[in-house]
Amino acid sequence: MSTSSFYTLANLPQVLIDGVTLGFVYAAIALGYTMVYGVLEFINFAHSEIFAIGAFAGVEFLIFMDRLGVLTNSGSYGPYVFLALALAVGMIAAGGIAVLIERTAYRPLRGAPRLVPLISAIGVSFALQDIIRLVESLTTGQFYRVIPTFGNFDDRIPLFTINTSSAPINVDIQVKSVIVIVAAMMMLVGLNYIVNATRIGKAIRSVAQDRNTAAIMGIGVNGIIAFTFLIGGALGGAAGVLYALKFTRIDPFVGFMPGMKAFTAAVLGGIGNLTGALLGGMILGMLESFAGAYLGTYTMGNFGSEYKDIFAFFILIIVIIFRPSGLLGEQISQKA
Repeated sequence: MSTSSFYTLANLPQVLIDGVTLGFVYAAIALGYTMVYGVLEFINFAHSEIFAIGAFAGVEFLIFMDRLGVLTNSGSYGPYVFLALALAVGMIAAGGIAVLIERTAYRPLRGAPRLVPLISAIGVSFALQDIIRLVESLTTGQFYRVIPTFGNFDDRIPLFTINTSSAPINVDIQVKSVIVIVAAMMMLVGLNYIVNATRIGKAIRSVAQDRNTAAIMGIGVNGIIAFTFLIGGALGGAAGVLYALKFTRIDPFVGFMPGMKAFTAAVLGGIGNLTGALLGGMILGMLESFAGAYLGTYTMGNFGSEYKDIFAFFILIIVIIFRPSGLLGEQISQKA
């Protein structure tokens, strides 16, 4: 077996695990874009900063708990409890900001040409970045925040061993990767249940189909749209905390690149399509993971792992040109 072949085989299981983890993170963020677009047919480009707000809220909560000395002395299950609380804090903060943005920056522009709320969303995105910087400078004096080390989240769980002619290959997965995957799956399943199996989900689908008719039937359109932003923002905030857990360090601009990739995943799968968000996230996560691991090896060092981000934008261009409705199709109800 050649050196490059053994390197490929030895790293393939870990590359697949990293790709799945990244894919679920992108899918969880993409749900925010999908929810809003499904109801308003509008791309909320401020969603990446909502993601960042959730990440900062969760990380600051954990840093505060660490300063109190309770993170490292909380027993076997304590770290998981505090992580769950951090997820809740991130979801509340991000969901609340999303509702506030909808009320102040989007609702007054409802019915205006599509370009107008789009410009508003871009303005809100820049404003939120500066607000995060202002709050952090006033409270901590630091723009970069590192999630405290606690629990056994960095430990590795052995999965299986691959015996090869050269050497055995041990395959394992980090505890925090398992947490990211399980939490993202729970969010995806929970959102799918809310949208398709509850009365409020039926109301969301009714408003998405025809706002005027829904209002005549007694549905509070403004409340349903605000609830949609709340759910989408909360999911983005949870994804921000999971992202911080996985990559440990965040800054006020942390939402830009994951947000753009999640938007690409949403477009790739079919904007407005919940299943499409998962599919697009998985494809994008896998491509990024493979590019990061093998691009340098198979291009003779001409292109390193730093070029992996190009794939997201290259895919976005290709999808827009050849299949603008996405792989599973753009899911928008026909107006009566």
